[in-house]
Amino acid sequence: MKAVVITTAGGPEVLQLQEVEDPEIKEEEVLIKVEATALNRADTIQRKGSYPPPKGASPYPGLECSGTILQVGNNVTRWKVGDQVCALLGGGGYAEKVAVPAEHVLPVPSGVSLKDAASFPEVACTVWSTVFMTSRLSAGETLLVHGGSSGIGTFAIQIAKYYGAKVFVTAGTDEKLGVCKDLGADVCINYKTEDFVSRRNIDSLNLDGRLFIIGLQGGATSEINLSSMLARRLTVQAAGLRNRTLENKAVIVKEVEKNVWPAIIEKKVKPRIHKYFPLSQAAEAHQLIESSKHIGKILLVP
Repeated sequence: MKAVVITTAGGPEVLQLQEVEDPEIKEEEVLIKVEATALNRADTIQRKGSYPPPKGASPYPGLECSGTILQVGNNVTRWKVGDQVCALLGGGGYAEKVAVPAEHVLPVPSGVSLKDAASFPEVACTVWSTVFMTSRLSAGETLLVHGGSSGIGTFAIQIAKYYGAKVFVTAGTDEKLGVCKDLGADVCINYKTEDFVSRRNIDSLNLDGRLFIIGLQGGATSEINLSSMLARRLTVQAAGLRNRTLENKAVIVKEVEKNVWPAIIEKKVKPRIHKYFPLSQAAEAHQLIESSKHIGKILLVP
């Protein structure tokens, strides 16, 4: 098969489409013929040499995909050859085929194309596991999303509104804020032109507020005034998705199917795709995501 290989740590130009060995599946895995994969910031960090795949995962980038099942392991009961699915991956999405644990596979939601279904697994599992499973966002509360026009952001706006939260977002251009508003955001803040406590996230939290960190684009160190946390009973939480155990990811995927998929089927949460690239143009796709000029998800299609 063909796959995008990180030839050495570096810029987008180190990504090259090469002929590689087909993946071999284990008894609890399925083999998927990839219809599309989606870019995530983590892919760019892996390309730079700072985010190696978990032990046993594919060395190729790509944390989600959609496609058709080609083969099922001996212990797999739910899925069969020919099923159209999408999946959360530990790696390997930038390829024509990928092996994935059967419990990390989801059906394509009705009303969503097989290709566009690739835009959902990583964002849905990230947002549901953090904002809902850990921080327990509930109806009537307010969610502030930084980077509201990103893949994560555009999804978070929609699912938070579906569950009755009020949504504030920040973004860097009026065009991006316009899209956020169209997706349902209640308050849209241009962090480049409006005064906002963006570097003082703690200051913007109310009583019993929660700050959830899922990325470090603003830097890896910060100073916190603990007295303000004490006074307002604040919580700071942080988590990644890729390096969780297979069992933990399976729990998250199951929760996502139960709680998020109905919102997609009802068309209350829709895919927001910025652009499709062929797999051979992975370098160009990485340049785009690193420019932050995109709104929503960027897909690669073999």
